[in-house]
Amino acid sequence: MSSDELAELLAAVANRDSAAFERLYEATSAKLHGVILRILRRHDVAAGVLEDAYLKIWENAGTYEARLGSPIVWMLAFARRLAIAAARRPGGAPGDAEPEIPDSERPGPLPRREMTEDLKRLLTCIGRLEPDHQRMVLLAYYGAFSREQLAEKLDTPVNLLRASLQRSLFEIDQCLRS
Repeated sequence: MSSDELAELLAAVANRDSAAFERLYEATSAKLHGVILRILRRHDVAAGVLEDAYLKIWENAGTYEARLGSPIVWMLAFARRLAIAAARRPGGAPGDAEPEIPDSERPGPLPRREMTEDLKRLLTCIGRLEPDHQRMVLLAYYGAFSREQLAEKLDTPVNLLRASLQRSLFEIDQCLRS
């Protein structure tokens, strides 16, 4: 489904159109679930977080602004934020343990033809970072680690990690603006 179609559905959801909400869910739930599952690595917790994410989307659909980004990125922000919060709760953090998700159930790579232009540009910009910085940015985004946990995992002082992350995000931002 295109960004324009998703934006139309969000506008309808903002007007409390439950049929539009169902279509929005059908069109986007696999992507949101994949991100949540990647962070939490547990199906049982991911299902509840997905439900919470769609509740937030229902409640906040009227606040979506197309000029600030695509609808799917806006929705993924809710899912990611809630998944990270769930991972940081006692007993919910994924830690360094291997995921409980069998390989056949992991979200696979998104075929290039299905990627939005924004995602292609973002991946290109991340690819321009030094390999260590790429890893750090991806672990920070997908790993649901606190700064302290990430610094420990990468054997880097917290202040250096914070500065490196800021510099990397600045480089990505500059790349996206060019």
